[in-house]
Amino acid sequence: MPLIIISGYPSSGKTQRVNVIKEYLAERVEKESKSLHAREEKKARGALLSAVERCLSKDDIVIADALNYIKGFRYQLYCIARGIGTPHCVIQTGVPIDVAKEWNKDRGSEGYDETVFDELVTRYEEPEERNRWDSPLFILLHDDKEIPVDKIWDAVILKKALPPNKSTISKPVSSTNYVYELDKITLDIINAFVDTQKEVGTGGLPMSVPRSSTKVINPCRTITLSELRRIRKQFIIYNKQSTTLDINLIGNVFVGYLNSALE
Repeated sequence: MPLIIISGYPSSGKTQRVNVIKEYLAERVEKESKSLHAREEKKARGALLSAVERCLSKDDIVIADALNYIKGFRYQLYCIARGIGTPHCVIQTGVPIDVAKEWNKDRGSEGYDETVFDELVTRYEEPEERNRWDSPLFILLHDDKEIPVDKIWDAVILKKALPPNKSTISKPVSSTNYVYELDKITLDIINAFVDTQKEVGTGGLPMSVPRSSTKVINPCRTITLSELRRIRKQFIIYNKQSTTLDINLIGNVFVGYLNSALE
């Protein structure tokens, strides 16, 4: 991230000027981010992921305030927290689409373009508490007067991070079946993707793939096998070293990761 160094005499209004600059930059970043196309959106997610990975520690609380609408991306954030052994939670703003749209209109020029708003809503993958990376989950309804701050505190401060086990982190050395399934399932998925895109072309409906109830997006470009292999390799390396998923979840989680990388 850029570094801005402030200099001046004592009591020369440095903090006052900084506050104005900070407010402008925050508004400008928000405004620019709303018009990002898919490629820039992917860069923005990458920047957020890097920032979280850089800042998160057992001694700091990091709030990733963004759309975080792709479950594969939330899984990546979860892996970072698990990797350093710190608790995490997910907070969802439970607002009906029509209410959110009305609030967006009320923001005037600061709101999202209507087309962009509708596209983001369509692509939003709601958190599900049954997924480890979405749990504990706190849903804040739009008409809630109070936020369960005490419960959130308990979840991220008082709760100890899960110890290494079969379904969280630190894969046991003897889990050769897990490694085999991880390799086989991800390979089956990328092979099915390549075959289907050859058959139906680019930019079509999401594709069904084996070992996953989640479909893979079909971008408006040809995805090479080498690109898919690179994504798969990254996923396998991280999951071998940092976490052990339930075998039954590998397919869905990999598809989420794949969709996040292909957008």
